[in-house]
Amino acid sequence: MVAVGQSDLDIFPLALGGNTFGWTADEQVSFDILDDFTAGGGNMIDTADSYSAFAPGNSGGESETIIGKWQRARDIREHIVLATKVSRHPDFRGLAPANIRAAAEASLTRLQTDHIDLYYAHYDDPDVPLEESLAAFDQLIDDGLVRYVGISNYTPERVQEWLDVAERNGFRRPIALQPEYNLVHRARYEKAYAPLALANHLAVFPYYSLAAGFLTGKYHSPADAGGRQRGRMVEKYMTDAGFAVVEELETVARAHDVETATVALAWLLTRHGVTAPLASASRTDQMPSLMDAPSVVLTSDELGRLDALSTAVHG
Repeated sequence: MVAVGQSDLDIFPLALGGNTFGWTADEQVSFDILDDFTAGGGNMIDTADSYSAFAPGNSGGESETIIGKWQRARDIREHIVLATKVSRHPDFRGLAPANIRAAAEASLTRLQTDHIDLYYAHYDDPDVPLEESLAAFDQLIDDGLVRYVGISNYTPERVQEWLDVAERNGFRRPIALQPEYNLVHRARYEKAYAPLALANHLAVFPYYSLAAGFLTGKYHSPADAGGRQRGRMVEKYMTDAGFAVVEELETVARAHDVETATVALAWLLTRHGVTAPLASASRTDQMPSLMDAPSVVLTSDELGRLDALSTAVHG
């Protein structure tokens, strides 16, 4: 188990993303995935109130609703860490104080719990002064509805501004940061976010850990994206340099007798400051490739080869 920043939250070093629940995984499959995750020692589940409003026929909150039903059915709340986010639900857009409060209460209802362990600002809202948003998050903590706050999808400059505002006003500091970070999207995190996270003791939960599936080994040419739901999301990685990274991942995976995705996640766990990668699944047969990652120890030679190839990718 690893600590989440300077909080008292301790988690398995892989967090389960809930973005597939109610989208590519129906309720029963989602229950099975959650069961497999917790049976394997996992305990942190990450979602957002907007998941999955992006799917046809959905209105937002589907993922939280499924997670709420599951944790209540399993009577497992005290053994899991629930993280969710605010600002993108169709009914609760932005980070105005009243909206933050209403969105949090709606999330609590869907999650069937009396508190959220980690509550993220999902996206920045430049129309609302940070002082006002941070005061609203602080009030949720005072009222026992939220334990800790985190930041997702903010520029490095705005993360620093958040930290400065919290310091000046005596607000609780965030404990976590969610940046995009993986073997084919490294530069921005390593140059700008990593120093911030390390200097401020922020736990780092990389999203798109598997580059929307590109680093699972299912794509070997642009033609492989055809017909896949996430095909358009991985097109930007489909370069000679990107495919070279995948080939090396497959070589390392064979040496360890694990899946390609497992190595991609294991690599993230070697990066200074990373607490736990975020990864999601649409089928239960994908779960072993995720859960095996913390137990894979990559050699210095393997890390060197992966680093050399991945730094050639412009991302």
